[in-house]
Amino acid sequence: MATPVVFAQKQAIPVIQQVKFKKDTTSITAFGAKGDGLTLNTTNINKAIATVSQKGGGVVLIPSGLWLTGPIELKSNVNLHLKRDAILQFTDDFNQYKLVEGNWEGQPAWRNQSPISGTNLVNIAITGTGIIDGNGGAWRMVKKDKLTETQWQKLVASGGSVSEDGKLWYPSQKTVKGSKTKNAGVIVPGKTAADYEDIKDFLRPNLLVLTSCKRILLEGVTFQNSPAWNLHPLMCEDLTLRNLQVKNPWFAQNGDGVDVESCRNVLIEGSTFDVGDDGICIKSGRDESGRKRGMPTENVIIRNNVVYHAHGGFVIGSEMSGGAKNIWVYDCSFIGTDIGLRFKTTRGRGGVVENIYVNNINMIDIPGEAILFDMYYAAQDPVPLAGEKREAIKTVMVPVTEATPQFKNFYIKDVVANGAEKAIFVRGLPEMNIKNIHLENVTIKAKKGIEIIEASDIFLKNVNVITENTNPIVRIQNGANININGLQYKNGTELLFNITGEKTKGVKVSGTDVSKAKKTSAFGEEANKTALEISK
Repeated sequence: MATPVVFAQKQAIPVIQQVKFKKDTTSITAFGAKGDGLTLNTTNINKAIATVSQKGGGVVLIPSGLWLTGPIELKSNVNLHLKRDAILQFTDDFNQYKLVEGNWEGQPAWRNQSPISGTNLVNIAITGTGIIDGNGGAWRMVKKDKLTETQWQKLVASGGSVSEDGKLWYPSQKTVKGSKTKNAGVIVPGKTAADYEDIKDFLRPNLLVLTSCKRILLEGVTFQNSPAWNLHPLMCEDLTLRNLQVKNPWFAQNGDGVDVESCRNVLIEGSTFDVGDDGICIKSGRDESGRKRGMPTENVIIRNNVVYHAHGGFVIGSEMSGGAKNIWVYDCSFIGTDIGLRFKTTRGRGGVVENIYVNNINMIDIPGEAILFDMYYAAQDPVPLAGEKREAIKTVMVPVTEATPQFKNFYIKDVVANGAEKAIFVRGLPEMNIKNIHLENVTIKAKKGIEIIEASDIFLKNVNVITENTNPIVRIQNGANININGLQYKNGTELLFNITGEKTKGVKVSGTDVSKAKKTSAFGEEANKTALEISK
């Protein structure tokens, strides 16, 4: 295992406090639960958990069997332990899930009660090697473009309804109405749960939500098939995720793996993610409500994980309005994720993301960018579907306010990627550049090279880009203080540097053999040719 030390870091590696339980074990069968796949065991399981907690804690055992249940509420000092051949499956009877005041994508919102939840708990765990299945297919909308014709026809024949344009399947009419409702579920003063009944099915729950809990362990278990996000720790402290399998169909709408929101002291290690949206994601609230909460996600270690399908392998944002800082990511592999390292935000969020240390990352078959920083996130799939057209971003300067987000102090080292659409993409805002980004010992084989827009203090050292499109290798638009040392690229390249933007200045290139390119540089009309300085 590599050490998480990248460049000269000032932050101390966090220590995550661990759980501890009594050895007493109580089976849910002692409370009348039946693993026959037919009996609804909600009351039995919750009674087992509550009783063990009241007696000072211990292990609640889910033995072999298929255990059908409604929502489960965890309690302090309880370790819910699943045997290898135990499947805990949540019912598709939506009447079992009451509407509760929760949180959706960083804002207070009414949601269906999560299959597993806990609030203000201390010393809790879910362990073992069994399977927790959220029955998410009953809840989720599905895009036709993401299924084969046979799969689509089978889905439509199962019930539900299809959108007017024939491109989207909805499981119920309440889901249809919710999808057409602006800010569906957002908590409004004076409204109660009853006011949202006509769109209830649309308000999909996250599979596991833990709110304001301390000392948490999730270990060994498979979490799969969630209605929305799989794992959502919110405002928690001392959280350990170890050796988990986190799975969703690749087309699962909002099917994130884990979203760590406004938490501190977190360890995610040895886990495998294969999901329908972002894999391992850091968040801290959305826009004004996130800034008002003011709780960054901080002191996080992410190591020895594998992410298969996902919109991003390791992700920060886009709801990061409370900030994120002091995060170490190392010894991870991303295989077929739409984007590898994905850092996204947009105007209106606010929040500062800083002190991010990444090293020893391997990637293969990335359909989008291997490394992406983007302050123009638009809530779209990162890779357009066939035939989908997207408008180019129009650059305008707006005043800096508390709603202006910031990305700064990223240190990324020892990254290898074989296969990507674009190697590196950095796009800041004209009023708030992305600042102080260090990339060292990076080798990426991709169709396109490096693009840097509205960024300052960018340091590329020993970066090797092997690209199909060599016109150009590096494009810089309105970049300042860009230092490129030891750049390697393909012999016979058409154009090495394309410099545009009247604000571009201080692009310094050293230790780079520019003679391998047919043309070293090209400048846009508004760019100053003195902006580029090449030395040996």
